[in-house]
Amino acid sequence: MNTVDESGETLPQLIRRVQDDRPDLTQTEIARRAGVSVSAVNTWATGSRVPSRKSCEKLADALGEPRERVFAAANRRTPGPLAPDAEERLLELYRRLTAEEQRIVQRQLAALAADDPHA
Repeated sequence: MNTVDESGETLPQLIRRVQDDRPDLTQTEIARRAGVSVSAVNTWATGSRVPSRKSCEKLADALGEPRERVFAAANRRTPGPLAPDAEERLLELYRRLTAEEQRIVQRQLAALAADDPHA
């Protein structure tokens, strides 16, 4: 499970490096900042589990590392950026759909955004 990001750093290595640079960032402190359990941080730090996409975002914020780096070290695809006008365009298109079509689109989006360990 110790996948490697483009810099050659696994998630456990990334966590360890940040902790070496910032001794105040114990696993307890990382968990507090990320809003997760200490045991979750421990499983990521040992490489026995990979965080979900949402947890990768929280972990990046807690570590003060770029999200792209954390996602890469966890072997997850980074969510794409949303252009400033894209959200409005999407909503405009969505509003044109029937209620049934909106439910279909919601299911499709949920499936695409599902937290797949191989995502």
